[in-house]
Amino acid sequence: MVGLALLAAPRVVLHDLGIIQEGSAVNALLVAVPPLVWVVVAVVARVPNAFVTVLAIGACYGAFLAIGHQLLWHLAFAEDPPRLGGNLADLAPAAQAVIFRAFGVVSSLLTGTAVGAIAGLIAGGIGLLTRRLRSGSRP
Repeated sequence: MVGLALLAAPRVVLHDLGIIQEGSAVNALLVAVPPLVWVVVAVVARVPNAFVTVLAIGACYGAFLAIGHQLLWHLAFAEDPPRLGGNLADLAPAAQAVIFRAFGVVSSLLTGTAVGAIAGLIAGGIGLLTRRLRSGSRP
């Protein structure tokens, strides 16, 4: 599962370093291919519960996403760190950084888990369909 989750890690690094941009074909491939591979592996391996398996892969991906963003934070925001506005604009820069980083971790974990849930639903549906087709073809 960890190896499958790591398939999505290059996009994090390439994006945070500014090597690939949102909306590019390369970015689209790096977004879509790893979950597609997760689905194919779960279906081909006939795991007992494809949804839970792929959900766990997505959760691992979320952890790698969070770690990658935290490690590359200083490069991604070197010249222009995010800042709070409104009543919180006067908060110390270090406190603002802690807030943004904490929300970044939560966001990464939720994103990875959501990707895993969607891919898991697809894998589970395909697995269920193939099991029914196999059992329906028997006399």
